[in-house]
Amino acid sequence: MAKQIVSCILLFVIMLGCISCQRTVDIVTEPYLLDTGLVSHSICFENPTGAPGQGGKAASKLGAGRKGAPAITLKAGQEVQLCDIEGPGTIRHIWMTTQRSPLNLRSLVIRAWWDGQEHPSVECPIGDFMGFAHGKVMPYHSAVHSLGQNAGMNIWLPMPFSKRAKITLTNDGEKDVPLFYQIDYTIADKHPTDVGRLHVLFRRENPTTIKKDFVMLPQRKNKGRFMGALIGIRNLTPGQWWGEGEIKIYMDGDTDFPTICGTGSEDYVCLSYGMQQTPFLYNGCSLDEKNFVSMYRWHLPDPILWREECRITIQQIAWKNGLAETQDDWSCATFWYEPVPSATLPRMPDVKARTADIWKD
Repeated sequence: MAKQIVSCILLFVIMLGCISCQRTVDIVTEPYLLDTGLVSHSICFENPTGAPGQGGKAASKLGAGRKGAPAITLKAGQEVQLCDIEGPGTIRHIWMTTQRSPLNLRSLVIRAWWDGQEHPSVECPIGDFMGFAHGKVMPYHSAVHSLGQNAGMNIWLPMPFSKRAKITLTNDGEKDVPLFYQIDYTIADKHPTDVGRLHVLFRRENPTTIKKDFVMLPQRKNKGRFMGALIGIRNLTPGQWWGEGEIKIYMDGDTDFPTICGTGSEDYVCLSYGMQQTPFLYNGCSLDEKNFVSMYRWHLPDPILWREECRITIQQIAWKNGLAETQDDWSCATFWYEPVPSATLPRMPDVKARTADIWKD
């Protein structure tokens, strides 16, 4: 009996060791671990496939490999494929820059398809996807985005895939524009079958409807995690405070009333007593000028998870000598993870609706 007990203990220790060896490595908090099994790649116009040893082959007037293909001119109406990667893998970072006008940054649309699904899981104007509303470039950084004053745009949320990742960019505008970009990714990642794939939805109501809450996330019937949102508001009643509306997160059987309920619009982005242009790591506001607001909230250390279903809305309530229903111009880019197959995204507003009444430099 004693030998059997010892054998069982040894087997248990060996199993624990195997589990430990196979655990997922956190490449951010454990940068000193070198044998991760991951392979690093990068895609740009200098290496459009990301293949090993294939970067920088194009020639300029300086010769082969001397900055021969850093960018393209993206013509009006043109769609360009940014990547088509075989997995498993994870996109770790996307950098992009283009002409910095608000009209252009609301006209360019990024779309992403994961693992062969026919409809995109990401569909969003590039400016909102990269962390700023109204197409107005305001330098700042958060845990998810960083933005330079000349529209150097970055997103850092990981985008896992099991078999395939395809991303395109479409110019819905009327002008040709320059396009530079880089996608950094790893392959050979070990993902579970039901790993969450990044989903991003853009919505706009200009104006909203009295007593009908603005929908940030229409009903999703899958397990998932809400990562947060980039929200744009254009106050249509100057002199009246627009932001008394509460966020409502309905999940896993909620009907008339939600499980998670906020206390006000500026409270949702963790500010108070009105809006202040103060960008922080997980929350804040990067634009508060001329009745235009761009604000955000990222649920990284405080996760919002659901098991079966979720929908998210936010009210339009103002304050002027007391609470009052109001109508304003609201937009949002909502970010969440859910497995595939996943439901189609609602139809995105066309370019005319996306660009109407936006910021003018």
